Amino acid sequence: MVIGRGKIGDRCLLPAGPVAGGRIRPADGSFCTTLIAMAKDADRLRVVLVGPRNPLNIGAAARAMSNFGFLRMRVVNPYEVAFREARSAVAAAPLLKAAEEFSTVAEAVADCTLVVGTTAVQHRELQHPLRPLDRGARIIRKELATNRVALLFGSEKTGLSNDDLSYCHWLMHVPTRRQHLSMNLGQAVAVCLYELARGTRKPPAKEKSGKRATAVEVERISQVLIEALHGSGYVKPNAVAATEERVRRMVRRMELSLEDAELWLGMLRQMLWKIRAESDQ
Repeated sequence: MVIGRGKIGDRCLLPAGPVAGGRIRPADGSFCTTLIAMAKDADRLRVVLVGPRNPLNIGAAARAMSNFGFLRMRVVNPYEVAFREARSAVAAAPLLKAAEEFSTVAEAVADCTLVVGTTAVQHRELQHPLRPLDRGARIIRKELATNRVALLFGSEKTGLSNDDLSYCHWLMHVPTRRQHLSMNLGQAVAVCLYELARGTRKPPAKEKSGKRATAVEVERISQVLIEALHGSGYVKPNAVAATEERVRRMVRRMELSLEDAELWLGMLRQMLWKIRAESDQ
């Protein structure tokens, strides 16, 4: 292997090419070039680790992020408070030190317009669109040209819960053999980020006339709608959690613009006010 210098991470490892003029040159510098070109887009990605249990896995994830130039880590309820000193974060200590901590998924994805969850697709019934890694990465790259994206990874033991998934727009999975579906957390992060980084760099897509609503704005709509459903008697006492998860998923599938989100919120608030007024009579 020959080491070629790059501006993202510290260096890029490229297969050695033929000797020219007494020097070994890289066979192909396109991957490093792609990483450098993606710098601004990469800064819009938030890698969110939800309930990670092993500091070594968090460190390995940080190292993979640094390898591919994605430097924004967010951690939700880490099991071990001393994760920032993980020895497995080789050459990625600054990234780990700068990681943001949150107590809920909703807070961790609040400023993102697209939230993507990862899953091993084992023995569970999914209520979201599911996309393979290569296709999902293309969609994420396109969104990163103009907006922030959150990529969620669940805990090593249980993965993402149904409540965690309710904050996602859709899910993505790495194709693995059926006999051994799940991956180590650090490995999963590395594979997903490699796929994001290796895609052919295309000119940024023209931004749509209306800005996308962020996760916090979409969640505000979800909460008002849920409150209105409770007030109207739609929500059954024995199905509160399931109904609220379905509402969150439905609202996120709408992929609202900021302008439409404000309109929906205004209409729902008016409905909620009417429901409250009638119940007080």
